[in-house]
Amino acid sequence: MTGDPRLIVLRGNSGSGKSSVAAGIRAAYGRGLAWVEQDYIRRVVFKELDEPGGANITAIEQLASHALQRGFHTVVEGIFPTSRYAVMLARLARQHPGPSYFYYLDIPFDETVRRHATRPKATEFDADAMRDWYHGRDLLEAPMETVIDESSTLDATITQILTETGLQ
Repeated sequence: MTGDPRLIVLRGNSGSGKSSVAAGIRAAYGRGLAWVEQDYIRRVVFKELDEPGGANITAIEQLASHALQRGFHTVVEGIFPTSRYAVMLARLARQHPGPSYFYYLDIPFDETVRRHATRPKATEFDADAMRDWYHGRDLLEAPMETVIDESSTLDATITQILTETGLQ
């Protein structure tokens, strides 16, 4: 692995490319990088709605903390609306003694719908559901996030994050 474990948080709306970016970072780095995916923990492990105080919030924090303590660089990826996840994400960054990097994929709604249509899970929910979940530029107050907009390609976004975090 490369130096102190890095915490990398990827946030953005449904269809913004978070999972694709996380998969690209994992593919480029390989072993030694944990991927904590909000959708999997919330929808598969707990099969719960995204609600205040949901079991997934604590589980995500605990899993990410455990991975970091074990020396894994850790990508924590999800929509993570600030109203429900800001406190947990700030605590995760504060309690991690190593470097932390936060990114927000700021993609317009129409583009998220277009991207969603290309995904294997496109039939699981439609644009109306996505509209209900969409929170434009839902940035954390702290820690500060690097905003990546729709002009950045998938490869450019992956390269930017790998470079900025020292994992290239």
